Amino acid sequence: MTDRIELMLEQGIRELALGVPANAQPKLLHYLHLIVKWNKRFNLSGITSIQEMVPLHLLDSLAVSPYLEGTQILDIGSGAGLPGIPLAIANPDKNFVLLDSNGKKTRFLFQVKVALELENVEVVNARVDEYFEECSKEFSLITCRAFSSLTSIVKMSETPLMQGTQLLAMKGVYPHEEIAELEQFNTAKKTASDAFIVKRITELLIPGIESKRHLVLIGSEA
Repeated sequence: MTDRIELMLEQGIRELALGVPANAQPKLLHYLHLIVKWNKRFNLSGITSIQEMVPLHLLDSLAVSPYLEGTQILDIGSGAGLPGIPLAIANPDKNFVLLDSNGKKTRFLFQVKVALELENVEVVNARVDEYFEECSKEFSLITCRAFSSLTSIVKMSETPLMQGTQLLAMKGVYPHEEIAELEQFNTAKKTASDAFIVKRITELLIPGIESKRHLVLIGSEA
């Protein structure tokens, strides 16, 4: 089983044409084993098969790697660390803050940080709005996976987005309705410079996953 999982991950990374550090694959597999171990007590993931986690957790997250901009990245609603942990492992030159309001999940994330010696990861237990009220850090990018609607995320992150931070949201099928909702939200803005626009939508092809995946990049009009 272990050899099969290693082969699946290696082949998936190759199909995604990703360049990852030499120690990345052992760390990624260690991470999955930690999810399986903690999942028995803390319900981190609805997926219980480690073999299914390779495409649905690891490759799904790693597919975002070529689209990361800047070096200071905030992963909101990080949950079990997706996509933040796989991206941090694959990009040791970038710094990641993993934000979640669930204390059990952030305790797990801290254990992952320690076990995998991820010096480029910071774990924060807080609500998104509370974090932005107190945080003085500047981020180049905000990432999220299956967190909330585009408009809801934009509302939560309005302050950093207005300051030049961009949002990279992972979605399933093409989010027609969410984009329309965001356009309505923009229409209610006082000036066009206050609007948040969809700059790019990229369809992702993930090895081992047949369902649709899209990556939505949003930024300020200004």
